[in-house]
Amino acid sequence: MKNEKQLRDEIIKLTSEYFSEFHVDKTFVPGEDYVRYSGRFFDKEEGKSLINAALDFWLTAGSYANELEKKLAKYLGLRHSLLTNSGSSANLLAMTALTSEKLGNRKLVPGDEVITVAAGFPTTVNPIYQNNLVPVYCDVELGNYNIKPEDLEQSISDKTKAIFLAHTLGNPFNLDLITEIAKKHDLWLIEDNCDALGSTWNGALTGTFGDLSTQSFYPPHHITLGEGGAVNTNQPKLKKIVESFRDWGRDCWCESGQDNTCGKRFKWELGNLPKGYDHKYIYSHIGYNLKVTDLQAAVGVAQMDKLPRFTDARKENHTFFLDTFKKYKEYFILPKKEDSADPSWFGFIITLKKDAPFTRNQIVQYLEESKVATRMLFGGNLTKQPAYIDKNHRIVSDLINTNYIMNNSFWIGVYPGITEGMRTYVVDVFDDFMKPY
Repeated sequence: MKNEKQLRDEIIKLTSEYFSEFHVDKTFVPGEDYVRYSGRFFDKEEGKSLINAALDFWLTAGSYANELEKKLAKYLGLRHSLLTNSGSSANLLAMTALTSEKLGNRKLVPGDEVITVAAGFPTTVNPIYQNNLVPVYCDVELGNYNIKPEDLEQSISDKTKAIFLAHTLGNPFNLDLITEIAKKHDLWLIEDNCDALGSTWNGALTGTFGDLSTQSFYPPHHITLGEGGAVNTNQPKLKKIVESFRDWGRDCWCESGQDNTCGKRFKWELGNLPKGYDHKYIYSHIGYNLKVTDLQAAVGVAQMDKLPRFTDARKENHTFFLDTFKKYKEYFILPKKEDSADPSWFGFIITLKKDAPFTRNQIVQYLEESKVATRMLFGGNLTKQPAYIDKNHRIVSDLINTNYIMNNSFWIGVYPGITEGMRTYVVDVFDDFMKPY
């Protein structure tokens, strides 16, 4: 009879064979196979890690979650990374953490203002509303699609308490300017780094400049857990607050399955509870349960080892499209970056110039019919989305660029799954469309 180790080794060997046989990319057939804008990118290593975790049957966060948190924190050069069940939850936790009573007079209260942009993804803005705060919408610049500096300067009021911005499509916003303004006005800074894992500013990784930063591990992102996200910070107090909100609002910080980490489990006296009430059941925040599972984390552990390769592939694909589409600069506003930025691109964005003889809808429809996937720049102008029309907010300027992007911008993929053959086909489709012009 085989022992546990022998059986496990046999299962992992078969898993490796299965993934190598049935989870491999088939040869790309131009015009028949869809060129996706992004997607999961994996091999047998993720499969082996996932099945190992399944055999352990530790279904909540466990050893793999701990390992992934340590790997991510080490990669970023930060003290703490806290896994959660999605990038959206990561943003909610980061914003909500700043409302904690434990922050004293620096806590955010209902009615406080948070600077952001209107040309973005909803889950950067949703936590502002969800905490009864007021988003202050700024315009962005065409080309880099990050916050317009003059709008930022004009956005600050006596009620401004925080800045919450994403690095658009992996392209770092001006971190020198933003961090300087945050420091000058004593504002919290949250970096939504969900689209930018691996991007740098003056050689330092994005996600390391803010008081808090967030990651998403949804399949289109730089690494994937299927569903998943993380909140990163260098500040122990913020780490404990985020962890509390993530884990039901509890005051205790014991790992799952552990007791009495603090050494005084029955010696606390908090709130109006009797002295000695079990610390594992004391709650200092009105929290959630937003934890990740070990099965998800196991996939992420394998993905982290490939992150440098993924980053290089994204940069290479973006450079290819940038060099190729310069021939159409008469009609296209091509992406640009700040001199200090080295993006790990999430996508290749194109904005049509005002005198282009075709519309965004015409070229997008042609690309989609040719099986080249496209996406808009997320919500376009969020203030025009049905969910936000009647919500309390403040707009700094006329959002002229945001409105232009809403009508004239789209992007295509640069993720590691895009092969040389796919790139060539994408360019051929563009060339075919542009022939009459």
